[in-house]
Amino acid sequence: MHRSRWWFLLLTAVMGAVGSASAVQSQQLGTIDFPTSAAPAAQAEFVRGVLFLHSFEYEDAAAAFRRAQELEPRFVMAYWGEALTYTHQVWNEQDADSARLALRRLGTSPAARLAAAPTARERGYLAAVEALYGDGDKAHRDTAYATAMEQVMRDNPADDEAAILYATALFGLTQGVRDVPLYMRAGAIAQEVFRRNPRHPGAAHMIIHAFDDPVHAPLGLHAAREYSTIAPAAAHAQHMTTHIFLALGMWREVAAQNMVAEGPDTAQWWPGHATTWLHYAYLQQGQYATARALLASLTSHAAGRLRPRGVLANLRARQVLAMEAWDGPEARVLDDDANASTPGEDGYEYATFAAGYAAAQRGDLARATALLQRLATGNGRATQTITPGVPGSQAVPVILELSLRAELSARAGRTDAALALLRRAAALEDGMPPEFGPPAVVAPTHELLGSLLRSLKRHEAAAAQYAKALDMQPGRSAALLGRARAELARGRSSDAVRAYRQLNDNWRDADTGINGLTETRAAARR
Repeated sequence: MHRSRWWFLLLTAVMGAVGSASAVQSQQLGTIDFPTSAAPAAQAEFVRGVLFLHSFEYEDAAAAFRRAQELEPRFVMAYWGEALTYTHQVWNEQDADSARLALRRLGTSPAARLAAAPTARERGYLAAVEALYGDGDKAHRDTAYATAMEQVMRDNPADDEAAILYATALFGLTQGVRDVPLYMRAGAIAQEVFRRNPRHPGAAHMIIHAFDDPVHAPLGLHAAREYSTIAPAAAHAQHMTTHIFLALGMWREVAAQNMVAEGPDTAQWWPGHATTWLHYAYLQQGQYATARALLASLTSHAAGRLRPRGVLANLRARQVLAMEAWDGPEARVLDDDANASTPGEDGYEYATFAAGYAAAQRGDLARATALLQRLATGNGRATQTITPGVPGSQAVPVILELSLRAELSARAGRTDAALALLRRAAALEDGMPPEFGPPAVVAPTHELLGSLLRSLKRHEAAAAQYAKALDMQPGRSAALLGRARAELARGRSSDAVRAYRQLNDNWRDADTGINGLTETRAAARR
């Protein structure tokens, strides 16, 4: 951890604690301008709630809005704000019942609540939330809310809050499936707000969400570098920056920011979102011992609790595949995970695939075949009927089954069948919406194709597969090593050196003795 970063956070917290209410909001959570009809005390809590809301700190936001309600029981926008905390557009989550209960504390009907709003602008905001929690299914209500927020934005062209809340509403239209044109619209609106107010937490946050795929990530780099300093009191803001860093292969930044997000007390770290990204960043830097220690610590903290088992299986699968530790302790635990879990259970497909792949690598083909059968049973007819374009939740288990089947086919000498299986798996992976984090396919199919083609001495085709893998996950170390070797084998030494140098930068602080390190260090000096 960079000591200067911790001093910055400490200094910011102290300055906020001794300053005025507005200074706390500005220095710890960002700066916005959201005037309402409330008296100053309630207004201060309201603004704090909106600032938390912009950084997806929903529980803290709801608490601030409720404090505003206590200070001013007829303050319409305090109830609006609390209701809005129960919809998480980017995550496709919504608790409509809790939101409706919050609104009922203001009034028993939409008409009664709207009558309490003292200005046309506040009525517009409230009407939008009434649409969000009105009649119809979630998709219908999300659309109605976005339409209403667009109207609020048009009615109040100088209101940055209306603009950024409309941009956030656009994410809700996707129902959890990445829709690139909608994301681009949201990002363009957020960029305009960020241009006008470079300290706006919601603008920086929505820019990152809009552009956190490998193609568009450069558009979000400035916002990513700024967001953690705009809202240092929001843990999510510390993690969120790494959506861009990971998409650009900036592994040191990914690790550093997720450590900040988790906090200095490692005993409190939990198997979850930020620790998953941190573990992945360690692996990409060749810091396998550090990644293994983190995994062991998280496993110990979660002992006896079922909820994070899927997260831990995912981390173990990545650890085994990156280290090529086919008979190590993580592989043995994965074997137990595969036996204990059932199809559809969180983490089942990761444990079963990685345990089967490890078994194949160490020559235990009977165990690998048994685990392949478990994957096939879990997938059922989906393996025959699924087509490219489905969401990752449907595609990933089938991709992993096809990949393990391909590995066993190759080991049986059926290389044409193995190539066909991997190409089908790759088509499914290519058809998934762009990813914004560690790849859901824990053994990316283009890397597996590249490896098989290299073993067949088809080096040009292998290099093309590794290039595709790097398009999808820039800076990924396994793909860089494979590409460097394929380029070298086909006589493209300059391309090989370029890949080796990028890998050498990834592995600047790598463990000694890892596979490929010696050749990478030597090639990078050319």
